[in-house]
This record gives sequence, C-alpha cells and structure tokens, in this order.
Amino acid sequence: MLSKLLRLGEGRMVKRLKGVADYVNTLSDETEKLTDEQLRAKTAEFKTRIDNGADLDDLLPEAFAVAREAAWRVLSQRHFDVQVMGGAALHFGNVAEMKTGEGKTLTCVLPAYLNGLGGKGVHVVTVNEYLAKRDAEWMGRVHRFLGLEVDVILNELNPEQRRAAYNADITYSTNWELGFDYLRDNMTHSLADLVQQRGHNFAIVDEVDSILIDEARTPLIISGPADDASHWHKEFARLAPLMEKDLHYEVDLRKRTVGIDELGVEFVEDQLGIENLYEAVNTPLVNYLNNALKAKELYKRDKDYLVREGEVVIVDEFSGRMLTGRRYNDGIHEAIEAKEGVEIKSESQTLASITLQNYYRLYKKLAGMTGTAETEAAELHEIYKLGVVSIPTNRPMVRTDQSDLIYKTQEAKFLAVADDIKERNEAGQPVLVGTTSVERSEYLSRILQKLRVPHNVLNAKNHELEAAIVAEAGRRGAVTVATNMAGRGANIKPDLTNYKKMAMAAIDAANGQNKPVVIHMKDAKEAQRLAEWLDNRASYAVADQPQDVLPGPGQVLIRAGHEGPVPDGTTLLDYHDYPTGGLYVIGTERANSRRIDDQLIGRSARQGTPGRSKFFLSLQDDLLRVFGGENLSPLLDLFGDSSKGVQSKLADKLVAQAQSRVEGMHFEVRDNTTKYDEVLNKQRDTFYAYRDSILGPAPGQEGEQADVKGLMLDYAVNSITDEVLEHLPKHRKQTPEDVKKALAEVCEKYNFPLEELNVYDKIKTSELEKQVASYVESKVQSAMGVFEDHGLKLEDGARVGMLTILDANWTDHLEMMEALKDGIQWEAIAGRKPEDAYIERGFEIFKEMITNIERSCTSQLVSELLAGADMIKKGVIKVPEVQRPAPKSGLSQSWTSGDDGKLKAEWKA
Repeated sequence: MLSKLLRLGEGRMVKRLKGVADYVNTLSDETEKLTDEQLRAKTAEFKTRIDNGADLDDLLPEAFAVAREAAWRVLSQRHFDVQVMGGAALHFGNVAEMKTGEGKTLTCVLPAYLNGLGGKGVHVVTVNEYLAKRDAEWMGRVHRFLGLEVDVILNELNPEQRRAAYNADITYSTNWELGFDYLRDNMTHSLADLVQQRGHNFAIVDEVDSILIDEARTPLIISGPADDASHWHKEFARLAPLMEKDLHYEVDLRKRTVGIDELGVEFVEDQLGIENLYEAVNTPLVNYLNNALKAKELYKRDKDYLVREGEVVIVDEFSGRMLTGRRYNDGIHEAIEAKEGVEIKSESQTLASITLQNYYRLYKKLAGMTGTAETEAAELHEIYKLGVVSIPTNRPMVRTDQSDLIYKTQEAKFLAVADDIKERNEAGQPVLVGTTSVERSEYLSRILQKLRVPHNVLNAKNHELEAAIVAEAGRRGAVTVATNMAGRGANIKPDLTNYKKMAMAAIDAANGQNKPVVIHMKDAKEAQRLAEWLDNRASYAVADQPQDVLPGPGQVLIRAGHEGPVPDGTTLLDYHDYPTGGLYVIGTERANSRRIDDQLIGRSARQGTPGRSKFFLSLQDDLLRVFGGENLSPLLDLFGDSSKGVQSKLADKLVAQAQSRVEGMHFEVRDNTTKYDEVLNKQRDTFYAYRDSILGPAPGQEGEQADVKGLMLDYAVNSITDEVLEHLPKHRKQTPEDVKKALAEVCEKYNFPLEELNVYDKIKTSELEKQVASYVESKVQSAMGVFEDHGLKLEDGARVGMLTILDANWTDHLEMMEALKDGIQWEAIAGRKPEDAYIERGFEIFKEMITNIERSCTSQLVSELLAGADMIKKGVIKVPEVQRPAPKSGLSQSWTSGDDGKLKAEWKA
C-alpha cells in the first residue's frame, strides 16, 4: 500500500524535474558562448553568491548548465535532458531510478558540482574501489576543469592522505572505507588524528539499493584480538565431519541456522569426555560446535569463500569480488579456517561497530542512483526518508526478454546453456553469461572448452583482469562467463555490426566474383574495425570524405559516414544488413532478488541498442531447492526427457513466489536488525557525543572541550561516595564500626586515603554522605593544586587516560549487548516481546557502563593523581619552583598500561 501511495506523487516530481531540465536548456546558448576562462570563473561567482546567502536550489539551473557545458568540453559528453532530470532528483535528496546504461555516472557530475560549491564536502559512494578510482579520475576531470578539488579514498591510503581527501570538495569512495573511517575517528585519542573532520554533509550513493538494502544486513565492525581458541576450533572441525545431518543436527538453509539434536549432544559429550555440554562452564563449547557445523553446511568453498595462499578469503555475494582482509564475525571465520586446515588466526572482539543504515543516517542530505529501486521504494522511504523517482529513458528500450527455460537437473541445464552459447558465438553475437558462484563459472567453462568455444571467465579468482575482460566482452562473437555480474557496475559496449560476416561477403564478391564492392559504414571508427577483417584478405581503401573515386573490379571501397553513387555491377553492402543482435545475456540461475536479475539483464540493450536475455533454470538450483518446497512436485510431471527444458507459467509463478519469500525473509532480517540496532544506535550516539566532548571538537567545527579535571573531580566524589553507601547497612544511622569497615573496603578498592576520615559516634547516613563527598572533593582539589603549583599540566594526560578507559568499557559494552541480543529470544517463552526486553535490559547495561567508566577513572586516574602529588610533596619527583604557570615545555604526564591492565601515570621533566 505504501509503495502505491509513494508512486502517486512520483508523476508530479517527474513533471517538476522536466521543468528544471527545460529551464537549464534555456541557458545553454548563453553558456556555450563563454570562453574556458569565463566558464571556470562561474565557480568563483557561485561561491561568492553562496557566501552572500544564496541558496543552492536557486543556483541549480545555472550550475547545471555550467557543469553540462564543461562535461562537453572536457569529456565530449553532453548530458541528455533525462540526465539533467536525474541530477536534479539527486540534489533534492531522492533516489533516481535510471535504467542500466542511461549514464548514471555522468548524471552524478551535476549535483556533485552544485553541492561541492558549498565547501562542506560531497561524498560519492561507489560499490567498489575500482569504480571509485575510475570515476574520480574520469568525472573528476570536469570538476577540476571548473576549479573544484576532487579526491578518492582507497584502502591503501594513510591517515594523512585520507584527511586530505575528505577535505576535498568532492570525495569518491566506497561505503566500507567511509564507515570504517567514521568508526576509527571515534577511537582516536587525538584531534590531530581525525580524518572526517567536516562531518557528513551530502552523500550520493551509486547502486543505492545494493548498499542500503542488500548490504544493510552486514554491520561495519572494527575488531581487536581476543583470547586464542584455535585448539577448540580444530577439535570441532574434527568432530563436524563425523556428525550426520538429520541425525545429530538439523539445518535450516532458509534462515542459515543449525540446531543440535539430542543424539548430537550425546555424541559430542562422548567425544570430549564431558558430562553435560550445556553446563555453564561449557557454554563456549556450544558456540564452537555451532560454528563448526555452520562452516560445514552453510559456507561453501568457491562460492562463499576461496582459499588462496593458505588464507580463507571471503567472496562478496553481490559483486563476486574477493574481500581481502575482511573476516566473518563471531568465530565463523576461524571455524572455516579449521575446516580447510589453514592457519587459524586469533579470534577477535568488537571494538566499534555500526550498521550501514545508521551510518548513512548521519548525513544531512542523502541521495542515490540505481536501475532497480522501484521494488524497494517503501523500505527506502521508511528507513532513510528517501523518495524514489523513475527517470524516463533517453531512448526506448528494445531488449527482447525471452521466457525462462527450466530443466530437471543442473547438468542438463548447463549443457543446454553451452549449446546456446555455441550457436550465438558462431552467429557472431556477443554473449554475457551470469553465474552465481566461482564453482559454477568454472564448471561451465570446462563444458565450453570441450565444445571449443573461445571464452573469458570473470570471477573472484581473476578479478584483477576485470577491466580487460569487460573491454572485450562486447566484441563480435565474444563469450564472457561472469560471476555476479550484477554487482560489477561495468559498462559493456557491444558490437552492433557483424564485421566478420560482412567482411566475408565483401571478400567473396571481390575475390570470388571479381566485382567492385562498396561498403557503407556508420563512421570512421566502424570503418576501421571492418578494415581489420579485410587486411591481407582483399584489396581495399577507406574513404572518410565524399569523393568520386570508385573501386575497380576485385577492389573494396569502405565509405565512412557518407554515401555516394554506385555504378551498375557494383556489390553494395550496408552495415544495417549485418547486425549482431546486440548483447545476449544468459542467466544460469535466478537470483534471490528480482533486482539482481534485473541488474544482470540490464547490461543488454542500453541507450536504445538491440539486445536479448534468457534465463536457464533447473529444479536443483538453490532458489527452487531451498525455497520452492512442496511446490516443486507438480513441476516434475512436466519432464518426460530430463535433457530437455520446458517453458511453464507454473515455473514462472514458482520462481516469483520463491524470490518473494527470500526478499520477505531478508526484509525481516533487516527489520529485525533495525529494531535492535536502533537501541544500540541511540547508545552509540550518546556515548560518542560523550567521548567527543572529552576529545574536543575537530578543527573548524563548533563545540567545547570538556573540563577533564572537573570530570575527574565529579567522578571521584560520586564513585567513592556511592561505594561507601553501598558498603553500609541500610540504616538511617551508622555505627563507627560499620563506617570504619566500609571506608577501609572502599579505600582498598580505590587506593584513596579514606582512613583519615574519622567517625567516633553514630552518624546519620545522609550526614556521612556529605562528609565523604566534602572530604573526597578536598583531597582531589588539593592534589590538583600541587600539580598546578609546580607547573604540571594535567589535562592532556588525563584526557588520553579517560579516553582509554571509555574505549575499553565500550568494547565490553558491545560484547554484552551482543550476548543480550543472542539470548533475548528466550523472552518470547515468557510471553514478552524480545525487542521490549532488549530495550529495557540494554538501558540497564548502558547505565552500568557509565557507572563503570566513572569508577574506573577514579580507581585508575584519580588514585594516580593523588600518588603523584604525594611524591612531589615528598621530593621523590624533583620539579623546579615556579612563580607562574609553567610553559608547555615543562613537566608532562603520560599514561601507560601496566601488567594488570590498569593505567599507570608517568611524570617526566
């Protein structure tokens, strides 16, 4: 219902965008007359107007006209009206749905230029580093021509280079780099180390549905080393192959979970020699067992990951690329390493995390581009407040989408695919074949080799050859077998003329029949491509200008982009009569999402060129096998000869239902992630704001730095006073003995000299509270005074020490919240909503963390402060006498971590 309601307003938006494009067109003549210098000067003019209060919306027509003209002069590419409409949609904070091949990359130039003028930064987010680097160099030429600074964030950049890149007017990067830099910034102990100093102004996200919908299920996590558990991973990797599915454990492929049965528990207990696997002391073993079984059943080599040079490397399920350096969380990666017999790297614990959903909510304005967002319009609006606007195509789409062919077995399906490829290859049509895994791409490749069909394979094992393979993929008769092509963002430009077939006809007429031959080609580039096929095969000439010279018998004249008289007896060939049919896309399996399928077939028939697509399926495909369920039975009756495929409306319906079930399940996962992460996100915002106040505002940003001395004083007073009260009986009055005992216990915990606080008679608890607070405050202020009197600067060292304590507690808090989420589902048994229980208990855990931070600062920082002051007074630390505050080159304080994990202060002259 929401999707339909959102669509009602879309027509008005498209009409509005058309008006913007028309207005920009009225400025074209005036803009074209400007010299290069005058065109560049427009940037300075726009910036001045912004400084004087002009709104970006008001500048849009002029800025777009300038950027459009600059693109033409620099790239020889002029924005179509529909691209201007798309650019305006992006500027207004929408998702521009533009069909594949409509030029989203060029479209992005317009809003990036306009918003880059404001000096607050524009982040253009691509799906991989290859595209980020390409677009920063390619489209960046336009922005640099106009005087804007453009940079790119790549994995290999150091912090200084990253900082410079973020300070550019326009920054290209991937969502992973942006998100991880944000998390690292919130772990730094120095303002000078921040890289995202300007915050989050405006982001334009390419393939926005992939990033904000598909990948939103995966949180960004920065991890640190945890305890070594390689022994247990190896032990359970030994046990997992000995256990039988449906006897010892059950597998739910839809939910990607495993469940241990009673016989499985008994088997493990017998193998490990333990009495009860589910005793509290054995809780970690249950996790190792679960992970070992998941590694066995749910994570497949050459599909989910590769083993290269002794390491397990994750394969991106959306792009098919290797994610070098990335690891599965929660011990899964270590379980896979144990399963594969490679070195098990130490487990990790989460130091900082954020979901992509919450990261992109940080931006003041967000926009996105994709070819397939319509199906997710409601979710994009609900979570990100993004509207989806379908931009018309520049030319009518003429792709022929053939009905799916379904086979009984995968073997029969791939043999049929190979036969179809061979036929199209011999006809000269370029073919792109999409597969869902490395394993299946190599399987098809072996069949094609037996059939002697030349082809290229593009998958995670050779992704470094991507640019070269894609460049050849559109050639006449080229065959490209690619894994997860939908996520590659590559533009395949197919040959539309069958040069080989045309050249053979010309050679036959000239050499075989000794006739003069005239060939009409579209342009000089096309003429040259044909000439390559005639080299050393026929006598030919290329005429790129009209002329009266005609070919003699046995000669070939190629006319490039023009026509002329043709004498009787001359064989006339025209490129229109020798089409390849455009790019033919074959899908070897339906993806879990309709959008992924649409992205694959969208590689064909771009910008009005012809094309064709077809899917070959089998009843053994993952989608139908896992999600088809009992509905598969009627389909089996359709197959007489298992080697032949059938077209069936029942099969089409079953595929649609299966995809709908998967999409529904994924939405449920994302929705669940959102509910739980919303709690953690509020805590994260509060904690990071707290942390930022201690660190201080980034250079050029507003805000005040917290008074760390004041915080230390408050923490000491609150922590020690509260602890003393907690150690006392719950009475209105306290005896001297109870007070003395409580003070001694708190004194030992905090190393704070409370023994000097003497109580001889019974005292009211409220009065004791005031005395303790006053005493602690006096002692801490006195110690601080000692340092100030001797010119010692406390703030910097205390600030670092406090941040270290905050980060350690946040790491523990994340672990506790994750454990809470894992176990919260049991609340449903008690009749409570798990998310309600998570909110309630999560709030309690967060308050406990804040209390722990205050008490840790007291036990570590304040106790060291008092000890340092005492050493100065006793002369253990020699300091020069000063009559006024010491210069910055005086004594300084630093904090180091001792063997017990606590912070120790070091004082240096």
